[in-house]
Amino acid sequence: MNYTRLTLDIEHHVAHLELSRGEEYNRMPPAFWEEFPAALEAVDRRGDVRALVISSSGKHFSAGMDVSAFTGTRAQDWDRGRAGEIARRHLDRLQGVFTRLETLRMPVLAAIQGGCVGGGVDLVAACDARYCTRDAFFCIQEINIGLAADVGTLQRLPRLIPDGLMRELAYTGRRMAADEALARGLVNAVFDDQVALVAHVMDLAREIARKSPLAVMSTKHLLNYGRDHSVADTLAYQQVWMGALGQGEEIATYFRAKAAGTEPEFRDLPPLD
Repeated sequence: MNYTRLTLDIEHHVAHLELSRGEEYNRMPPAFWEEFPAALEAVDRRGDVRALVISSSGKHFSAGMDVSAFTGTRAQDWDRGRAGEIARRHLDRLQGVFTRLETLRMPVLAAIQGGCVGGGVDLVAACDARYCTRDAFFCIQEINIGLAADVGTLQRLPRLIPDGLMRELAYTGRRMAADEALARGLVNAVFDDQVALVAHVMDLAREIARKSPLAVMSTKHLLNYGRDHSVADTLAYQQVWMGALGQGEEIATYFRAKAAGTEPEFRDLPPLD
């Protein structure tokens, strides 16, 4: 697929997906909601991609959802109930785009510069880890235009930052600057410029890619499961999961390499059918 709003590069088991409309502040019109999930599917389907970095071009990471993304079948063509069902299904599709980041078989690292607004916050909240430049800021913009954020921010940010802060940001729509985001745990590190930011995140992705992709996939899946379940439930589930996926050749590969004084080279995951 040829992308008009994205670029996708894959090298040495690392995929780099860049939002490429910096002149438009990487807003998210309907084309984005088609191309972004298609790119994610392409990355996951291969089996040889072990980490994904998401960055963007230009001054700002993303200005968020374009109003045109809300347009579709006209509500006046239907009665209130059916118009509501159309709107619900449309929102379900948008939510599913960023939920797919959580179900990818590899970790997703976000490199954020400048403004991360509205839908941009929805996107990065669904990633495994976030890194930003010193000029970055985060804004739950929806409240400023008379809406409640509805594509994942209200569900995911409370798991990343303190509840009181989350509510303050969601109720006021104020900007949270990079230093505050670091202090509150939303981002892992802050960099002076975008070049240093992307270089660091790509290095981190390459480090992850050197690990067993089967072990990394299991770790991501189990972390996400544990986030949504009790400790007891997660421990019980892990017994079943590891019984099914813990029979690979990973440990033997590691110890053979260690005995030979080399770095282990793990097999890729199987491609998706």
